[in-house]
Amino acid sequence: MSTNAWTPRGLRAPEAALYIGVGKSKFFELVAAGKLPKAKKIDGCVVWDRLALDAAFDTLGEESSSENPWDSLCA
Repeated sequence: MSTNAWTPRGLRAPEAALYIGVGKSKFFELVAAGKLPKAKKIDGCVVWDRLALDAAFDTLGEESSSENPWDSLCA
């Protein structure tokens, strides 16, 4: 049985990247591009809100879903 039966709300960068399913460099790239939320600073601690990550993750990849891949062939 795990000693940590709950998921923390605030995640440090390595855990936040793992939570999203990408490496740290890709995670920071997505944050810099505004596709994932910025961190919150709690005193000297930098954490990402797990619920904000969930909301942002729900929209990842959707901006290209409205484009028709056949349009580029007809241009």
